[in-house]
Amino acid sequence: MLDSLYRLVRPLLFRLDPETAHELVFRGLPLVPWLAGKRVPDPILRRKVAGLEWGGPVGLAAGLDKNGDGIPAWAALGFGAIEVGTVTAQAQPGNPRPRLFRLVDEGGLINRMGFNNAGAVSLSARLARLREGGGWPSVPVGANLGKSKVTPNEEAVGDYLNSVGALREKADYFVVNVSSPNTPGLRELQDKEPLAHLLDAVVPAAGRTPVFLKIAPDLEDDALAEAVGVALATGCAGIIATNTTTTRPGTTGRLDQYGGLSGIPLRPLAKSRIQVVLDAAAGSLPVIGVGGVTTAEDALDYLRMGCAAVQIYTALVFEGPGLVAGIHAELAARAHAAGSFEALLSEAPPRA
Repeated sequence: MLDSLYRLVRPLLFRLDPETAHELVFRGLPLVPWLAGKRVPDPILRRKVAGLEWGGPVGLAAGLDKNGDGIPAWAALGFGAIEVGTVTAQAQPGNPRPRLFRLVDEGGLINRMGFNNAGAVSLSARLARLREGGGWPSVPVGANLGKSKVTPNEEAVGDYLNSVGALREKADYFVVNVSSPNTPGLRELQDKEPLAHLLDAVVPAAGRTPVFLKIAPDLEDDALAEAVGVALATGCAGIIATNTTTTRPGTTGRLDQYGGLSGIPLRPLAKSRIQVVLDAAAGSLPVIGVGGVTTAEDALDYLRMGCAAVQIYTALVFEGPGLVAGIHAELAARAHAAGSFEALLSEAPPRA
């Protein structure tokens, strides 16, 4: 029912400003568990990622649900894990609108949202209500943490620690986001010394909660390898690669719009950057692959490269609520045919 409804309303939604359409969809999220039923991934797809039991290899990327409003809905749609945020220590409105643009022909988005969110304390209260009210999903829920715009970089550590303090014991994992292009100066925190200083503080403060580092696709090979080395040295649980890009690969339209590009046009760049990260990690840290995953074959490609799991966001906008369950169903069918999911991953991909 839900998938048919989305196919019916999608043309109407795409006539609206993207952020207005997003807000309308979020108003209907409480109905999703009732309309979708419970789309639980086949147990053959379960994955351990940094000690966390993912229900399947496809998770929700940060950015779609800034304030954790839709966690029960994402679980009902069959995501293997759910990442909310980016959240900042201080509530902030983000950048002026318009700040979100569809590339319909290319299956991409350009955004310059600027971490618009209600703040870490608000998210903490929402997560606590879910836990205490019995609404916590059976899959991990992570909180993606960014720096408040008003906080200068030299005070960034305290800003991130405030978010960790508010959300510790609430989220199942943290993601340190120093790679969004839409907060001035944020990406400077990816440099070796400030990154080490930040992670040296955040990882111990998180206690038992695993901490991932999310990095940009616009770093050169040496800088990517250096960031991985810092993550290893400071005790991070894993890497999420990659965030959006400020470049405009291929024939991407709207070249006049600044912000981060995601979706299908990002995929070739993201794949090349993920390979560098995997090589640098050398199996010592799990890597979650993000960037242009739209089909089961896309997900399988990243997993066969060595990613522990993948995340999606942009494809959900274009393909609708049945996307994740469809990808998981195809992967499960192929895993059963191969004998196990690991056997499927070890199979050589078919020749083009």
